Amino acid sequence: MLSTETQNRKRIKEVENAFRPPGEPLSKPNRILVGEGTLMKQGRKKWEQKAFFLFNDILVYGSVIMNNQDIRLEDMEDGEEFKNLWLICTPRKSFYISAPTCEEKKAWMMHIELCQSSLLQEQVPEQNLTFAKCWIPDHAAQKCMRCFVTFTPIIRRHHCRKCGFVVCNKCSKDRARINHIDPKKLLRVCKICSKTCKENEISRARFDSDGLWGDAEDLSSEDEFSLTCLIRPTVKAYCNSF
Repeated sequence: MLSTETQNRKRIKEVENAFRPPGEPLSKPNRILVGEGTLMKQGRKKWEQKAFFLFNDILVYGSVIMNNQDIRLEDMEDGEEFKNLWLICTPRKSFYISAPTCEEKKAWMMHIELCQSSLLQEQVPEQNLTFAKCWIPDHAAQKCMRCFVTFTPIIRRHHCRKCGFVVCNKCSKDRARINHIDPKKLLRVCKICSKTCKENEISRARFDSDGLWGDAEDLSSEDEFSLTCLIRPTVKAYCNSF
């Protein structure tokens, strides 16, 4: 943490100016730069090196800004290739992170949690957050995770924005609005999640006004069972392949 307010404002301005094209302004009253460092982030196709900046109220990498209050951390076991792993979950996106050392991993997780604890004393947290599913990496799926057709240069990989599965185009032709990711945009979803979204829309239209139903984004019990059975072995196999 920078020792003086002047140093803090100067460094925040430097970080803000480093974004090209310019994004949301980072300079804000009472905002403090807690720490910064380089971490490996799992992308759709490969791991990428990213500069992360932790402020007392937000976490930033590239032009992506995440509210600390909306972050959930999950510790992960080491793999063969990448170690010091953990999972960052937010309503809009979730992804795996790898730190250079175990000490750095613990420090990042501890400081994020300390920032969250401090915010809890100042603000009322949003209740019942729905977190985005972490995308299964392309190389972890050789077949569509819905119809099990083998991927080829013609049969390409796509991702369902709701469950994170790798699916073929035939199994992901539908689009749906996923409020916690983007309430204004229709996003690609697989055929099972499409069915769930349509059922939720019907449920919302019928019962939301009476307050009889909870979060319409929740999966049905049947779909939750299906996803759990499919995704756990896949993620375990993927992590073990590091």
